[in-house]
Amino acid sequence: LVHLIPVNPIREGGLNAKSRKRIMPDLLTEPPAIDPIYEARVYCNIPTLAERSMEGHAPHYFKLVSVQVLIRHGDRYPLYAIPKTKRPDIDCMLVPSRKPSHPQLEAFIKHMSKGTAAQLDGSLSSLPRYPSHSLCEMGELTQTGVVQHLRNGQLLREIYINKHKLLLSDWTAKQLYLETTGKSRTLQSALALLYSFLPDFDWKKINMRHQWSTIFCSGSCDCPMRNHYLEEEQHRQYSLRVKNSDLEKIYVDMAKIVGIPPRQLRASNPIDSLLCYFCHNVSFPCTKSGCIGMEHFRVIKRHQLEDERERQEKKLYFLYALLATHPLLNQTVNRLQRIAEGKKEEIFVLYSAHDVTLLPVLSALGITEARFPRFAARLVFELWQDGKKPKEHFIRILYNGADVTFQTSFCKDYYKRSSKPMCPLEKFISFVKRDTFLIFNSTSYYDACRRRPL
Repeated sequence: LVHLIPVNPIREGGLNAKSRKRIMPDLLTEPPAIDPIYEARVYCNIPTLAERSMEGHAPHYFKLVSVQVLIRHGDRYPLYAIPKTKRPDIDCMLVPSRKPSHPQLEAFIKHMSKGTAAQLDGSLSSLPRYPSHSLCEMGELTQTGVVQHLRNGQLLREIYINKHKLLLSDWTAKQLYLETTGKSRTLQSALALLYSFLPDFDWKKINMRHQWSTIFCSGSCDCPMRNHYLEEEQHRQYSLRVKNSDLEKIYVDMAKIVGIPPRQLRASNPIDSLLCYFCHNVSFPCTKSGCIGMEHFRVIKRHQLEDERERQEKKLYFLYALLATHPLLNQTVNRLQRIAEGKKEEIFVLYSAHDVTLLPVLSALGITEARFPRFAARLVFELWQDGKKPKEHFIRILYNGADVTFQTSFCKDYYKRSSKPMCPLEKFISFVKRDTFLIFNSTSYYDACRRRPL
């Protein structure tokens, strides 16, 4: 059986659904090479046509009872600058008449300016609720990033509010659980999604919690073995980079152009900056010694993709991911259990986070085919009640609109044996509460965090 998922057509640069015909591969030949430029376009996630998604799909006798959403912030200005080059000229003022835009952008700006009644934890209250600099600051959300999450919220509203009536018009603060890291880009992304999901919401009902950890480990962050596996993974990354002679040549060439040692250029993480030029269709930087070009970008991006592939093969990252994400997944499971037992609180959950949050969650769940989290990526956990057997509950997991439930390690086998279109909640509970620790020869998170590998 093939589990079909819809593909979101990318219309940028002529790469539309019609021109990219799907051809059945010849299994005797090498798989087609990954195109770094196409993958970079997917990563940019430029808002174009309406997105197709599989959220909210279930047999008519199933009732949706909870939705938990984990997002990566939208498009942002780089976190690093390439030394001795002019920073990309990107405007972070929100201008509804400028592309990309959204029908609710102007109303969003007005509503954000009234947000004094919201309960924003700790340092969140001092952060701006939307981007507003004529030259973006480092790491600042762009207009594209705001629009990406207005689109996410609108899509989720059409499915979960309009179709499934998850929240009624008189929804209360207790029915929402909102949490974000302390960066303006994650707070603003959460507010953009929330605004189009619940337009003109009452600010008094908004209680945004601050999460200081990018892996959302809350009070369970002390885990020495998690750090051990992360260090091992970083050694693997370094080893792969050193072996790549094409990458080294490109860094030497780029370093000559900007007039700094290759080591200093590498430390400035040029791919982060170059992706901003690429996603915003701005020419790569030039100096008197020449210009950084598409070939430089292609080689660095290709290495990044090779690194992702090897990361999945070597399993070090997987071990890190299991320990890194357990606190968050455990919180998710506990909430789903409470709702399955009849509690009516926290039925819509939004975590606003980073690529370093989503990536380990995907890895821990066993979703190995997933692409690296693009800007404004969304991972959704849906909880459904079987109308014919109300005590039975099932989950669906969706990544950027694609149903990945049966790619998970804990539901692959169930899919082969069952005709049900979803995964029993018990499978997810068992995975988080027990099965996660078997690979560490442990029975608890505390033990797994301290037991050295054999």
